[in-house]
Amino acid sequence: MLEKMADFFDSRLDGYDKHMLTNIAFAREFYPFTARALPCRNGAKILDLGCGTGLELAEYFALAPEASVTGIDLAPAMLAELKRKFSERDITLILGSYFDVPFGEKAYDAAVSVESLHHFTKEEKIPLYAKLCFSLKSGGYFILTDYFSLSDEEENEHRAELLRLKKEQSISDKEFYHYDTPLTVAHETEALLAGGFTTVEVMANWGATFTLKASVS
Repeated sequence: MLEKMADFFDSRLDGYDKHMLTNIAFAREFYPFTARALPCRNGAKILDLGCGTGLELAEYFALAPEASVTGIDLAPAMLAELKRKFSERDITLILGSYFDVPFGEKAYDAAVSVESLHHFTKEEKIPLYAKLCFSLKSGGYFILTDYFSLSDEEENEHRAELLRLKKEQSISDKEFYHYDTPLTVAHETEALLAGGFTTVEVMANWGATFTLKASVS
């Protein structure tokens, strides 16, 4: 049964961090790697899309304890847990969809998203990435760590299965439901470039999980 995105994550808050770190392959490697890829200086302004309970932020604040972070997430219980964990840090939390929340203009040195954007289509992501580009300072960049389909066929199969399940369950609204539909790295790169990023590079990968760096001029 498909669940709405916020309901899915809030209902799994207990044990969520342990699950992510022990059940997701290479998580203990890619979370620290992602943190190190961000501007590791005090005073840096970072936007976190789909911040959840802040697993990447635990690594990041160890490197830049006086950085300023804005985190956006749909799940209120996840945000409450993040606030509890980082009550002494400079962190602003926004409950909502990062597709809808305004980011501002040239407000951030960098943005980050970990294991969140694999639920959306290329067409949905392009306007999001355009908004994200607009929010980054000159020379800013976006670090995306996520898992990807390894072929066009795999990507198409994920999307077709989601549409089948929605039809089977008579879901016709425009809300986001939890089901993984990762793009290929090539299609993700196309979405980032179409959104206005000037360069996209693969920084590392662990099986099907990749870290991409998308930069603005």
